[in-house]
Amino acid sequence: MTTVRKGQAPAKLERDEFHLRFMRKFYDPSFEAVSRELASVEEIAWKNYIESHKAPITVKAGAGFADPDYDMSVEWKEAHERLLAAEARQKNPSTPHRVLVINASARNDGSCPGEISKSWRLSKMCEDILHAEGVETDLLDLSLLTSDYERRIHPCKACVSTAMPLCHWPCSCYPNHSLDQDNDWMNEIYERWVAAHAVIILTPTYWYQAPAVLKLMIDRLVCADGGNPDPSSTHGKEAEEAKALEKDWDYPKHLAGRAYGVVVHGDVAGIEPLRRSLTDWLDWMGFIGAGTQAQLDRYVGYYEPYENSHDTLDQDTAFQEEVRNVARSVATTVKLIRSGKLVQPDRKLSKPRPK
Repeated sequence: MTTVRKGQAPAKLERDEFHLRFMRKFYDPSFEAVSRELASVEEIAWKNYIESHKAPITVKAGAGFADPDYDMSVEWKEAHERLLAAEARQKNPSTPHRVLVINASARNDGSCPGEISKSWRLSKMCEDILHAEGVETDLLDLSLLTSDYERRIHPCKACVSTAMPLCHWPCSCYPNHSLDQDNDWMNEIYERWVAAHAVIILTPTYWYQAPAVLKLMIDRLVCADGGNPDPSSTHGKEAEEAKALEKDWDYPKHLAGRAYGVVVHGDVAGIEPLRRSLTDWLDWMGFIGAGTQAQLDRYVGYYEPYENSHDTLDQDTAFQEEVRNVARSVATTVKLIRSGKLVQPDRKLSKPRPK
């Protein structure tokens, strides 16, 4: 048995430090009127923290799981069942073609910048074309992370780096109620990826890389590529059990066979490596590229000012039409895949290096 390495995790907070962190949520003086009530809530939160109430409501896993008697998080099991239903709809040939359009900019006019993003505008262009092609769309706006109350994508905890079967599909790391790691958006996002026949990601370039809102989602999608759909097989997060299971793991690709398109834009540098990293990632997950015109990187006003960048986009009608071509290519690819006329040529090949 491979040794599970230990010794990095910090000790539990002391009571005084817990109090300071708990009360930061209630900095506004308007909460002073309920200070006694907050003290009572804090005492319960402290108890739950000390006792590690990660999943306080559970249900027996039941039939179909490796250990039917395992106490499974109700929240995880509900998410699991929604993914199964979404997968059934996605595979039903009578359902409409569906494309998940992802706006990956962190900017919108309801947050500090006070102005919509160019990625949002490009996303709406894609939507218009897809609708004209008879394709249903689902617009996922990741900028809501910066403007919605209590909307979060928590970071990946890298369970997969301990053992692939420890990374559950969908992710079981959240919510963790004892650590106040709740309101995680990903269970809804997993369902939207599963329900789609294709995705189009439209993103700006931030410091040569993907915006944090996009990277958070990407990291949490690691469970879609090889993840374990049965947490009872590892009895939650038992690392030793997961390491033993990985010896014969088949790394299931839960989203493979869907089409994709990518639009990356920037103003100075970094668009090509970001476009490549996104397409490499989607290729790795078993997605099918919708052709060279569906993998786009362009500058909007190279080295020009930020303040008039929307005007610059207005004038760049060629770029606008290239974005529309991304949507057209993805629509065509979805129709070919669903009609059986386009199949991944390597889908039946076994990998010499499975992972």
